[in-house]
Amino acid sequence: MTSRITINTLYDMKSKGEKIVSLTAYDYPFAKIADESGVHVILVGDSVGMVVQGDAHTLAVTMDEMVYHTRIVARAAQHAMVVADMPFMSYQTSVGTALANAGRFLKEAGAAAVKLEGGATVCSTIKAMTDVGIPVQAHIGLLPQSVHQMGGYRVQRDAERLLSDARSVEAAGAFSVVLEGIPADIAREITLALSIPTIGIGAGSHCDGQILVMHDILGMTDRRLPKFVKQYASLRLQAAEGIKAYVQDVQNNAFPTETHSY
Repeated sequence: MTSRITINTLYDMKSKGEKIVSLTAYDYPFAKIADESGVHVILVGDSVGMVVQGDAHTLAVTMDEMVYHTRIVARAAQHAMVVADMPFMSYQTSVGTALANAGRFLKEAGAAAVKLEGGATVCSTIKAMTDVGIPVQAHIGLLPQSVHQMGGYRVQRDAERLLSDARSVEAAGAFSVVLEGIPADIAREITLALSIPTIGIGAGSHCDGQILVMHDILGMTDRRLPKFVKQYASLRLQAAEGIKAYVQDVQNNAFPTETHSY
């Protein structure tokens, strides 16, 4: 990957049938690895609340926390497009508040776009943002910020409503839409119906791209992983082995040696 990924890049990839690779990142080292590994879109997700802060959900994450994490991820990304998740209650109270908060991600943090959850109910907010030049990635289906209202993390199967929501966010100006927790056949129908890219997470293989959580695919968590996650490494186990070896060396006076001394 040699040039900066933009919205136009993603449109071009959809038209050519090239898959878009998205991944979350929350800090400089892992964002740099993702960028250098060919990831097209890095999402600074409010999932930071669960995988980094240890909460049971994403609801407690604040704007200041998201701006902080987005800033350090954007500093690392030389090629990937950086998208910032708008946290719970940062865009729901009023369009004015939503615009001000979304603007912070572009002005203070260096993001190229923001992501927000919801279908038809947030279209006025999406339009207001795009009207002032803030690119928006929509997110429909299973909505983690609505976990209590949905009664848990449940697969969404209302095809008519999902397709309507997808068309609504596209009409409002979203440049892309995340499809989460949606049966593969419905996700396929939505992908074929839209001119903007669909990014799936638990939505089958027919989406224009895929997104997963960095900590999940690298095996850095001990939590039970959702069915849609494929683990590609076991960094938690490797890290534990390394730390245990360090503890043993220090306690046995095997470290530091002359090699590590001045």
